Amino acid sequence: MLVLGTSLTAGYGLELDQAFPALIQGKIDSAGLPFRVVNAGVSGETSAGGLRRIDWLLREPIAVLVLELGANDGLRGQPPVEMKRNLQQIISRTRTAHRGARVVIAGMEAPPNLGRRYTREFRQVFVDIAREHDATLIPFLLEGVGGVAELNQADGIHPTAEGQRIVAENVWRVLEPVLVEAVGRNDGRTERGNDGTMEGRNDGTPSPGTYPNC
Repeated sequence: MLVLGTSLTAGYGLELDQAFPALIQGKIDSAGLPFRVVNAGVSGETSAGGLRRIDWLLREPIAVLVLELGANDGLRGQPPVEMKRNLQQIISRTRTAHRGARVVIAGMEAPPNLGRRYTREFRQVFVDIAREHDATLIPFLLEGVGGVAELNQADGIHPTAEGQRIVAENVWRVLEPVLVEAVGRNDGRTERGNDGTMEGRNDGTPSPGTYPNC
């Protein structure tokens, strides 16, 4: 299972085992499901950056793609239509390389200072992609965490360890049925990659800009 994302995935400012992909791996193992989580989160990543990386990442077998991209597009005010195009291409390339791969897409919110029209269009991108590409939607990745001071680090954007635990619950609530179905359809013979994980960057160094990147 590949988790392609930003520093929210990489675990900005935290140990990698505190980031939600590692916590999801623990839940997968406890449930006895045959999946290995690959954390492909990179600080500052945009949907365009994810698209540039996806072909290299697809060299490994992938049964499920969790797509956590778009937060930095929103922070930079990039056009939602471009973000949508990039996310669609990532999904298309994934399913071309790995027929039958399931996709879970994490919904995000844009900063309110960008205006109501932008935030509405930004939010709708994730809903539309899930519907148009038969993907499963996490309505809002940071539900219960975003805007809650004690669950975020000093920058007010990146979750603390406790915040990451809540994010993991948000993901698992949607992801678990997808994994169970995937195992059922493959008669319990889901392909797994080689040993080891692809760790995301979490050196805690934000990219230049008005806002810290996700």
